[in-house]
Formats: sequence, C-alpha cells, structure tokens
Amino acid sequence: MKELTCIVCPNGCTLQVEKNGEEWKVTGGRCRRGEAFAIAEMTNPVRTICTTVATSFKDVPVLPVRVSGDIPKKRIFDVMEEINKVKVTERLGRGAVVIENVLGLGVDVIVTSGILAEQGQI
Repeated sequence: MKELTCIVCPNGCTLQVEKNGEEWKVTGGRCRRGEAFAIAEMTNPVRTICTTVATSFKDVPVLPVRVSGDIPKKRIFDVMEEINKVKVTERLGRGAVVIENVLGLGVDVIVTSGILAEQGQI
C-alpha cells in the first residue's frame, strides 16, 4: 500500500492506493477525481515545470517560462537540462515558444511574462 496526498482539488485528501492483481484500489478520497489522480500517479506520474531562462538583456536577465503541458515525472531533469542550455536573445512576449517540442515530449517551453517585450518598448 502507498499513501498519497491528492492534489486535484483543495481538499488534499489522504489516499491509500493498493494494487490487487491488475486492478488498483483507492480509498480515502472524497471524490472520483482523487481515484483517477492516484491511479495515474501510480502508473504514469506527470508534472509541469515553471522556471526561468537566461537572456542577453541587462534590464531583464532572466525570463519566466513553463512547459505547455504535463511531462513524465522521470523526464523533469532532462527537460531542465535543455532549458538551462537556452539564452534568449530576442525580446519575446508572453506565449512565445522558447523550445519547440522539447525532447520530443509533445510540449513546448513557453514564455509566461511580457516583461521582456514591454521593457523593449520603453
């Protein structure tokens, strides 16, 4: 048995997850979403990443970015390694793609702030 804290809603239910043969048994949740979360967490855990990338601009030395969707938990450090290789040299705005289809995972690394583009307009 494994114990998890559900992160799907604000309740933060403590879930107990057990595998019985080929089926998963989840207890402790107040809703069905917790059951789906627990099974996904046990079979294919995914996460999102929010971080920063370096820029070549003194007025905005780092730019906030995130991945556009969930990635496999086991690939977080691989994706971060790719992100850490990037240095933005253009004044990109919110939503601009910094890395397209990072590591072939089907998600982009995108800018989450317009500060770099806004600073260039001053």
